[in-house]
Amino acid sequence: MPELPEVETIRRTLRPKLAGLKFTGVRIYLPKVIAAPAPEHFTAIITGKKIIDLQRRGKYLLFGLTGGYTLIVHLRMTGSMVYREKTGPSSKYTHVVFYLDNGSRLFFADLRQFGRLWLLPVGSPDGPPGLKNLGPEPLDKSFTREIFEKKLHCRRTRIKPLLLDQSFIAGLGNIYADEALHRAGISPEHPANTLTHRETTRLYRAIRDVLQEGIKNRGTSVRDYIDGEGRAGRYQEMLRVYNREGQSCLKCGNQIARRKIGNRSSYYCPACQK
Repeated sequence: MPELPEVETIRRTLRPKLAGLKFTGVRIYLPKVIAAPAPEHFTAIITGKKIIDLQRRGKYLLFGLTGGYTLIVHLRMTGSMVYREKTGPSSKYTHVVFYLDNGSRLFFADLRQFGRLWLLPVGSPDGPPGLKNLGPEPLDKSFTREIFEKKLHCRRTRIKPLLLDQSFIAGLGNIYADEALHRAGISPEHPANTLTHRETTRLYRAIRDVLQEGIKNRGTSVRDYIDGEGRAGRYQEMLRVYNREGQSCLKCGNQIARRKIGNRSSYYCPACQK
């Protein structure tokens, strides 16, 4: 699933290309990916709207449009949003094509068909519940170590599932949670409320570091992820534990292990993360 660095990379690649362009039409090949409104209303409303801005909140893309509307996109597991010139290729898993007034197109593709799009007035109560309940952005200046420590000490759950809880922190997923925990030397099964001040500080810094590194390297392409220009990321070349079961830990040389925690695979070093 695209996590914060991947969605932010898509935003950064698309924003300069799309800002100021107008939608001249839409073709919907798979109606179920349109969560709201009904597909025929979706097409009628978006046609003629100009793209004012493109923002990100957690793992959601938010297209600010004229007329007081927002196009909300959640890519889920295998979704992508790719800008192409008029003659550019499209994916065989393309479900929605947006036509733009400069002759280019914006493709929404999704192999697993879990991604969803909403086109709603600003402030509408019909938006995705997950967007309304998002926790703080981990890279915002307002998200301090003190706030992080206070939030941790209120939760008795294991730290890995807690980091994946989008209402706790927005944007973290399996890849960057595993990488941050390894870098901080903390077991994914460690109870959140028992972390020491030093451990909390290490984890806070590690979360911010791995996310910033992921963005700098245009995201992690383990399977399907591509950015807004159709390019793969590079951060998979720098992963220390994720998807490296049985390989040597780059810190201590012991073997990386994998365990199901909260129905999700967690990769960690048993020696470094006791």
